[in-house]
Amino acid sequence: MSIALREPPDLDGGAGGIVAHRAVVRWAVRLFRREWRQQLLVLGLLTVAVAATIWGASAVTNAQLADPNYPTFGIAAVSVTLPGTDPQLAADIATIQGRLGPADVIENQNIATGTTQSVQLRAESPHGHYNAPLLGLVSGTYPAGPGQVALTSQVASLYDAHVGGSWQAVGTTWRVIGIVQDPSNLADEFALVAPGQVTHPSKVTMLLGSAAAQQALNSGGATVPGVPAATLAGPNEQTAGPPQATLILVVEVLGLVFIGLVSVASFSVLAQRRLRALGMLSAIGATGRNLRLVMVVNGLVVGAAGALAGAVVGLAAWFAYAPALQQSSGHVIDAANLPWWAIAIAVVLAIATSVLASRRPAKTMAAVPVVAALSGRPAPPRAVYRSAVPGVVVFAVGLACLAFSGGLAALGGGQGGEGGGHGPGHTLLLLGGLVASIVGIILLAPLAISVLAAGAGPRLPVAIRIALRDLVRYRARSGAALAATTFAVFLAMAICLVASIRFDNPVNWIGPNLSSSQLIFPAQASPGPGQMEPLSSAQLTSLSGRLNTLAASLHARSAVPLETSAFLYQVGTQAHSPQNFTGTVYVATPQLLTTYGIKASQIAPGTDILTMRPGLAGVPRLEMIWTPPHSCNDDDPNCGNQPQPGADGGPPCTLGNDCLPSPTIQTIASLPGGTSAPNTLITEYAVRKYHMQVQTQQNGWLIQAPAPLTAPQLNAARQLALAYQVVVETGTYEPSLRDFADGATALGILIALGVLAMSVGLIRSETARDLRTLTATGASSTTRRTITAATAAALALLGAIAGMAGAVVTVLAWGHSSLSNILNDVLLTDVLILLIGLPLIAAAAGWLLAGSEPTVISRQPLE
Repeated sequence: MSIALREPPDLDGGAGGIVAHRAVVRWAVRLFRREWRQQLLVLGLLTVAVAATIWGASAVTNAQLADPNYPTFGIAAVSVTLPGTDPQLAADIATIQGRLGPADVIENQNIATGTTQSVQLRAESPHGHYNAPLLGLVSGTYPAGPGQVALTSQVASLYDAHVGGSWQAVGTTWRVIGIVQDPSNLADEFALVAPGQVTHPSKVTMLLGSAAAQQALNSGGATVPGVPAATLAGPNEQTAGPPQATLILVVEVLGLVFIGLVSVASFSVLAQRRLRALGMLSAIGATGRNLRLVMVVNGLVVGAAGALAGAVVGLAAWFAYAPALQQSSGHVIDAANLPWWAIAIAVVLAIATSVLASRRPAKTMAAVPVVAALSGRPAPPRAVYRSAVPGVVVFAVGLACLAFSGGLAALGGGQGGEGGGHGPGHTLLLLGGLVASIVGIILLAPLAISVLAAGAGPRLPVAIRIALRDLVRYRARSGAALAATTFAVFLAMAICLVASIRFDNPVNWIGPNLSSSQLIFPAQASPGPGQMEPLSSAQLTSLSGRLNTLAASLHARSAVPLETSAFLYQVGTQAHSPQNFTGTVYVATPQLLTTYGIKASQIAPGTDILTMRPGLAGVPRLEMIWTPPHSCNDDDPNCGNQPQPGADGGPPCTLGNDCLPSPTIQTIASLPGGTSAPNTLITEYAVRKYHMQVQTQQNGWLIQAPAPLTAPQLNAARQLALAYQVVVETGTYEPSLRDFADGATALGILIALGVLAMSVGLIRSETARDLRTLTATGASSTTRRTITAATAAALALLGAIAGMAGAVVTVLAWGHSSLSNILNDVLLTDVLILLIGLPLIAAAAGWLLAGSEPTVISRQPLE
């Protein structure tokens, strides 16, 4: 019996019509509903990509203050500062208000706490005209009368105070009625009292915004006429860091590139998976346009589902992350302050990218003959040379754009405070160069796939040869997967390189000052802010004994005396501008070396300096000076302006001038890494050889506890410091190169593994028929596991090599004007994790997740 098929009247002419389009669309939607489990990984990756883009754009939007002048000026246009020692303070305040208009008056009195934490007693009206960004109520109420105080959370924790309790300071017992904060600077620690309750202010700040105040500022005067003690200042128009819109666009570009790569890899595989179904549809009369519509509609549905789910997940992740960002950024964040335009762009372009990514495989599948489509065989791979030349050209154009984008200077990353412009030209070059570089790397990815064909020689095991040849056979899918993996590694490596530029200058060390188990007590009293007085011999002896007792209570060996005898200087490239070495160079006493387990045999003969700062041994123009910098007679009017030996205009750096050029430096990693810790030491050999004078017991003591210090232990140290009017330094968290590099590496590996899981799973699903054949001929689970593991490892290794190479070349092109700061000391462990760890993890995951025997061996299941 034969069945004759006839199209409806509106399909006559072979062009297809509304009925056919509706039928095809309904069929595509039903396919998505039926095969959502097969597309779950694709949807998951699209969801993650969109969510990461939205989360990143939201974080960038809120990481910086809307106005960087808020912490100093609030919303005022002018500030006037008066010293607390002004004998006519009240009259001067009244004079300024009479001439320049109404003002918010903020009175500050410094409070000694015994720590480096600066706490102020502050009198300020919570209902001022201009101080809204400077004052916020967390709980309780604002103080309104005598004896009432509201504390910041840091001060309340430091003094173990709480709302409803009491707090003693400046000879008065205050009743705590609230918890407050400075929304623009959460590190600002103060105790708020009602106006007029600060009797001995250290400084008075007046915030003004009248036309008269602005006119006085625009006239160029720094003082107020008739008030010589007053200092007039205005907001700084320079902003720190690159413009917010630039960072958001960079995040958008990176996110959308990743979305596009995932989409291309996904829909290429899905098209091949549906090849037989498309062939059947073509056999019953569907046109090429109908076949393309099936894949495009599928791309639209998948893209819309992934984009909407990603938007929900991204917003949820942002609201969960906002409190952590608020703590790390140091200012209050409004979680509802979202870049809706960026979110809309991410969602719309994610859907559009999915549709566009489905068009190319749809066009390819529609051109496959019916018989070939019903057989399910993949199309022969395209020649690689077609994408090699455009890839090289686009990559070169991207590098050229990055080279002319301004580099570090354009982003305010110049050394020594150098800053550049952030004009639209630099921004466009940066974005264009970044996009072109990434696109060039993507176009060059198939070249790496062709290497596998040459590597699949007869000496390799059969399972590995099958895996490599399958990657070459399915180059359209494996090439897109490799491009996505390369992009993930590229992003991680680029972050590591840029972080090393900013955070790994061995001279200007950046990071935490001390660990949570360290304390440093100075040997100078600090009766007031900025005041330093040496302790007497009796006080030094008494404090040393009590510090040893404190160290014993902390289970530390003892309080280690810190001694100094020399300074390090790096002669700068600009005239009269040598760059100071940040930190203190202590003497490597036997007691200090024993504290960190360093034996004398570990120190090489002739070593002058020991350091844990990687790269310090290779810093050029480094000098060791054992005469204090700018030492001179106090009666000399030029005291403090004399250049150092070796600097431009100064005497030569010779031993006769107490200066040693290029001292011998040995790196010892076991020294502590804090910026205030003894991370750089001068050896006793150098002290004896150059006849230096050691300042014994004049620089303080170090206590190294075996475990992080608790709040009661820190309070005991603070009380001891208060008794001697010294300031104890405790650990405070600052981000370091290790934090950025480890985070970037972990992010890159997670993204790469997700892409590999999707790609390997989909590619191996295409070879299900081959696996059934292998199983039928006696192949064991080990063979099947080896095939999957080799597929994942090969893609991971090629992606790691290509991504790292592309990142290095791209960052070098961008920062070519500051090559001395690039690759200075990239963390080798993170490089090895990306280059070796990623392929090993991918291979292990492929081995563990594969190996199950196909459920049906004798026949191919219907799709």
